[in-house]
Amino acid sequence: MAVLPLNPTPFFDNKNQAFWNLQLAGWGGTAVLRAMSAFANGQPLEFLFVILIATITGFSISLILSVVYAQLIRQKPLVTWGGTAMVLAVAVGVYSFIDSWVLGLTRPTAETGFVRIFIGIYFFDLTLLGAWSALYYAINFFLQVEQQADRLERLEAQATSAQLAMLRYQLNPHFLFNTLNSISTLVLLNQTKPANAMLTRLSSFLRHTLVTQPGGKVTVAQEVETLKLYLEIERMRFEERLQTEFRVEERASKAQIPSMLLQPLIENAIKYGVSPQEEGAEISLLAQIVGPRLRITVSDTGPGVDVGGMADDLPAVMATHKRRDSTGVGLANIRDRLAQAYGDDHRFEIRSPESGGFTVLIEIPHEFADEAELSAADGKTALPKPSSPSTVASVKSPQKVSTAK
Repeated sequence: MAVLPLNPTPFFDNKNQAFWNLQLAGWGGTAVLRAMSAFANGQPLEFLFVILIATITGFSISLILSVVYAQLIRQKPLVTWGGTAMVLAVAVGVYSFIDSWVLGLTRPTAETGFVRIFIGIYFFDLTLLGAWSALYYAINFFLQVEQQADRLERLEAQATSAQLAMLRYQLNPHFLFNTLNSISTLVLLNQTKPANAMLTRLSSFLRHTLVTQPGGKVTVAQEVETLKLYLEIERMRFEERLQTEFRVEERASKAQIPSMLLQPLIENAIKYGVSPQEEGAEISLLAQIVGPRLRITVSDTGPGVDVGGMADDLPAVMATHKRRDSTGVGLANIRDRLAQAYGDDHRFEIRSPESGGFTVLIEIPHEFADEAELSAADGKTALPKPSSPSTVASVKSPQKVSTAK
């Protein structure tokens, strides 16, 4: 009966063993029931010999049927059912002939003829082997359905993983070109220390993006450390114009989120909030636990957003007359990643009042990372520090960091 490479339940983990277990239990049970019926009807003790031979015969014929059915089950339905009917009829005929012959040998004085015995036993054996055949096909069709369901589930998981990876790799690479241009300018101006600091931070940031699984999750604390590293790179370009504030609750710092989820928000805030204004802007991040959910808010004090430049299906957008060059690609990327990771169980809102400023609110289920996961993640995603105090001093600028209790 073991023809399909699948283990839908523990019983069918070893299909060959499951087949023999069912064979022995089924035919053994049949023999016991026939023996009890014989004793109840007053049959002589010698009749157990007939029952034993009938059981061995049925067991052997069913083994042959299992080999034939294993080939028929792979054919077209018409061939399968037509072939099964013919094979079953022949098998029942052979089974009945042997049973009738053995019964005739044990009762030579019986008045009932061989043909009448054969016909009577035929219908009994047809019921027995018919039930066996039905069970065989039922189990194997069940295994086929389970196999298809398992295959579909694996394909869906692979598609989701590929989608998450694709979305992760869509992160805007403009900052990389801008950073390289800034480093080139610093080298031409013989400002080697700032250039070295910028290269150190850039290599650390890129190394982190490579070692982090595209569909994996990190803690909020790890994500914030990555954001700070990214901001130090951008601060080399914008200096005092870029100011930041992080407020992360202690409980929220250990919550898990998809890796690199917030980087496009910070990048958008720099591109559309800090860069267009001569005085720059402040970018703030708030992470807190609200009931059973994690709420993250990223906002900036830039000019705001124009609804005409955003994707139509982004929620809760309030228009202003500014920031007309926004395409909403980064926001759409985050929305799609949230949908892939959490389905409908998430909240994603964009707010931009007429007075200016831009805020993105994300709310997802609170997934807590235990100490073992935190230790393992820290070992994998540890970010290198600048090589010397002078390097740190060369890139330091005002930054507000606080932890809410």
